[in-house]
Amino acid sequence: MYTCAHCRVLACYQEKPEKIPANCPVNDVDVYQEIRKEYQKEENSRFFTTSTRIESEGYCQWPRIREVIEFSRKMGYTKLGVAFCIGLQEEARIAANLFRKQGFTVSSVICKNGSIPKEEFGIENEEKLHPGSYEPACNPIGQAIMLNREKTDFNVVIGLCVGHDSLFFRYSEAPTTVLVAKDRVLAHNPAGALYCADSYFADRLEPADG
Repeated sequence: MYTCAHCRVLACYQEKPEKIPANCPVNDVDVYQEIRKEYQKEENSRFFTTSTRIESEGYCQWPRIREVIEFSRKMGYTKLGVAFCIGLQEEARIAANLFRKQGFTVSSVICKNGSIPKEEFGIENEEKLHPGSYEPACNPIGQAIMLNREKTDFNVVIGLCVGHDSLFFRYSEAPTTVLVAKDRVLAHNPAGALYCADSYFADRLEPADG
């Protein structure tokens, strides 16, 4: 079992580490020889090296949306897709305008596309956000398929629900990045809960019967 999250040695970050934990992934030399070959593949090589250069150029200077713009420009992309949550429509509008201002064509698809009632997916009335009212379900597969039809070069996710984002990634034909990870409690800053996990948020991070 790999336990990198708890490692204090960080042999992977040293040229000649004096100590390597027994369960460190770096010990599996044969696997990493094969992994290196994956980066050499045409569909991965330029994509990876471009993102690595962007990391260096804008390190601690550019906000993430600038990184998306610079990466897309260097990759030669012309058409961007935006898959967004209805609750972040304003953020999606601003992002789309910024992308257009930089010369990209932008196609955006809202999460409620298709207006499919939640009942069709087996959601009971009491399971709705607002019982007794019409509630269309989120449709991440629809978002992906609509953007596939638009033949976008690169897709940007803004605030899709946990799990819905996973389905979008699965069905999207274009490579995808996340601009905003939804967290309504923390103004879409999920890391905030981690910083306060042992203090203010301790009682909110686990079920009551946890």
